[in-house]
Amino acid sequence: MTDETDASDDGSPFEPPARPLGYVAILAAVVTGAIHLLLGANVLGFNRLLGVLFLMNGLGFLGGTGLYLTRHWRREFYLVAAGYAAVTVLAFFAFQGVGVDAFYMRGSLNPMAVVAKAVELVLAAVAVALYAEDTK
Repeated sequence: MTDETDASDDGSPFEPPARPLGYVAILAAVVTGAIHLLLGANVLGFNRLLGVLFLMNGLGFLGGTGLYLTRHWRREFYLVAAGYAAVTVLAFFAFQGVGVDAFYMRGSLNPMAVVAKAVELVLAAVAVALYAEDTK
């Protein structure tokens, strides 16, 4: 049951972003969340722990996006989102090794890894910017 203070005027608990930069954050989170969910099933085939982490990470990004689109979102969550995205990038290098070689799989550039890490860095930067802009 939704409390009336948590619902918008039309009765919906959802609320679109107040600033255009919020849509950039949504796009970045959805892209990296989808990539992790798509790759998670493949990764499960050769490393169960890493596959589960992939799937959980994807669900984390999508779940965070869902929370962002509700009236339950709070200013402090921008910092949580930025930290989550940054930790995901650091974890990638912890598992794959530090350097450009981390983006290669079997001798070829892995475009999914490049896109995922790029949008995670964008998400981290946008989340910090939204935190700084938010005057609530």
